[in-house]
Amino acid sequence: QLVESGGGLVQPGGSLRLSCAASGFTFSMYSMNWYRQAPGKERESVARIMSAGGSTIRADSVKGRFTISRDNAKNTVYLQMNSLKPEDTAVYYCNTWVSGIDYWGQGTQVTVSS
Repeated sequence: QLVESGGGLVQPGGSLRLSCAASGFTFSMYSMNWYRQAPGKERESVARIMSAGGSTIRADSVKGRFTISRDNAKNTVYLQMNSLKPEDTAVYYCNTWVSGIDYWGQGTQVTVSS
């Protein structure tokens, strides 16, 4: 199970930290991903973090502003989002692939607006 939290309404230039709490599998063994889906657009891969901690920001539009991290002791993956822009408005999803099954959280809404 994946449960996201931390979304909300923020002004342009602000920051948010999303959290995704995982359960039901050995969290430390698996890569974790953040995706987002804006209204009327396809779901977009934002960032990925490997089990050992190596990370990749996949969306060029967020490079230098977003950081993915994980705390294996807390079974939680984070997405730190800084310098937010209106175009970052989307539902953000946590995702992992375990034993051939694609798991998704319910999503958390991020709205960037003045």
